[in-house]
Amino acid sequence: MKPLIKSLVIVVVTAVVVHLAVILSAPNLLMAVAFKRLSAEGKMVNQMIYPPRTTEASRAIVRPSPDLAYSSCAYDLSKGPVRVKAARASDYMSVSVYAANSDNIFAINDRQAPEGVDLVIVGKGQVAPAGTAIVVQSPTQRGIVLERRLAPSAEAFASAELARKEGVCMPL
Repeated sequence: MKPLIKSLVIVVVTAVVVHLAVILSAPNLLMAVAFKRLSAEGKMVNQMIYPPRTTEASRAIVRPSPDLAYSSCAYDLSKGPVRVKAARASDYMSVSVYAANSDNIFAINDRQAPEGVDLVIVGKGQVAPAGTAIVVQSPTQRGIVLERRLAPSAEAFASAELARKEGVCMPL
């Protein structure tokens, strides 16, 4: 094989391998950073966090919407299932569950759950308590729960704040 062709093949193969490595590892690395930030360096795992109203300086993970009040929970299923509750909403509300690779594994909103959300996240081999209406099977031990409530004004944020403080994220 000519040296130029051999060098070209080596460059192309190396580029493909590096590209695949980045594509396959990026979601896990980004979620690891998000987990670390949302759990206060791992000190606030399996509990809901209620950040203040969004401003132009808010940038914990990505640029958040100023019209939403957020709550988050970095969950860890290593010691068992985790219960997540969100109070009923007077306006738009949604709860999303993300696995450690950034896959959105579950989402529900106020139209689907007008009385609020009560769910249990379980890992492989774990069982939710009897009578649990919504069970979310997580493919990973760790992940993030994100609750969003419509709050376009200070008054609406105050109302959303009361509802989101009723939220729960706790191990069973």
